Amino acid sequence: MPAYHSVFLNDQDVRVIGNFALLPLRTRTRGPAYTLPQLPPGTSELDIDGNDESYDPLDEILSLFRANTFFRNFEIKGPADRLLIYGILFVSECLGKIKPTMGKKDAEKALLNTALDQFAIPGDASFPLNQAFEAPRDRQDAETLRQYLAQVRQELAMRLLARVYADGNAPSKFWLSFTKRKFMGKSL
Repeated sequence: MPAYHSVFLNDQDVRVIGNFALLPLRTRTRGPAYTLPQLPPGTSELDIDGNDESYDPLDEILSLFRANTFFRNFEIKGPADRLLIYGILFVSECLGKIKPTMGKKDAEKALLNTALDQFAIPGDASFPLNQAFEAPRDRQDAETLRQYLAQVRQELAMRLLARVYADGNAPSKFWLSFTKRKFMGKSL
C-alpha cells in the first residue's frame, strides 16, 4: 500500500520557493502565507472535512501523520508533498518533546519553544532532506521561506497540542505512541 499524498498537489497559482509550496493557511500567526477563512462557529478543528474551504495543509498533516509515519519510502509527486513531509517530521519532533507526565501548560511551553527555535531550511548544510528539496534562489526567497516555515511550525504546534490534549490535562497515549517512529527514517 502506498503512502498518502497531499490533496493540494493539483492547486494552481501556488507560490513555490525552490520546490517547496507556500500554500494558504488558516492561521492567526503572522507570516507570508495567504490566510484562509476561519472555521464557522460550531465547527471543531478536530473534525474538519477535507472539502471545507477552510481545510488547509496543516489539517492534512495532522490527519495523515499517524498513517504516513509507518512508511520508510515516500514518492514525492509535487511541491505540496514536500510541505507534507516537512510537517510530518516536525510533528514527530514535537511529540518527542511531550512527556507522558507533562501537563498541558508545560507541553505548550515546550512545543512553542521547539517551534521558535532556530531551524534549518532547504539549502542549509544541516537540513536533513536536501536531496529532495531545492535551495531558494536568493537571500530574499530564503528569508520568505524561513518566515513561512516559522508560521507553519507555530500553527502546527498549537493544533497538535489541541489534539494531544483533547481529553483534558493528560496527553493522549495514542498520539504519544508515535514518539519513537521516524517517518522515512529521518528527523529534523
